[in-house]
Amino acid sequence: MPEQLPITTYGMEILRKKTETIKDIGINLIRLIENMFYTMINAEGSGLAAPQVNKNISLCVIDVSHIDDYKREKPLTLINPVILDKHGENIDKEGCLSIPELNFTVTRSNEILVKYNDFNMNEITREFSGYYARVVQHETDHLNGVLSIDYLQENEKKEIAVLLRRIKKNKVRARYPLFYESVNL
Repeated sequence: MPEQLPITTYGMEILRKKTETIKDIGINLIRLIENMFYTMINAEGSGLAAPQVNKNISLCVIDVSHIDDYKREKPLTLINPVILDKHGENIDKEGCLSIPELNFTVTRSNEILVKYNDFNMNEITREFSGYYARVVQHETDHLNGVLSIDYLQENEKKEIAVLLRRIKKNKVRARYPLFYESVNL
């Protein structure tokens, strides 16, 4: 049975690192992917990147099928994803499982072209648009050490500074288990 993994929180160093490329698929990676899907679904997320479960590898899982426009989309695993091209503009609210209690407006591209590996390490190139593109960009950012709050203006960052300090000090609650570096040494 899959395991619920604790989600790393804002302030942890792993969320600011560029991840390592995955070279091959093994049973441990397959188990991690299963656990990541289980964790994401139980946290009511649309995507989850490996650094969010304290793994410094280039891997993310996505499931947007709970959104009406994407009901036919199957869950997706992206290994070593790279965004090749971006078009258009999409301004919308966005949250992050590693930054609980916060939603903020983020501008992202509306259409993207992504190269990634599948389970056989075959290279796939695929276009995404709308909400799906937003989620892929958010998770790919995690793999490059970028958080959605990095897109905020300075005045917006000041408005949430108190909450960010609370997250760093383990003073927030979420409906899913959180991993705090200072608590789990």
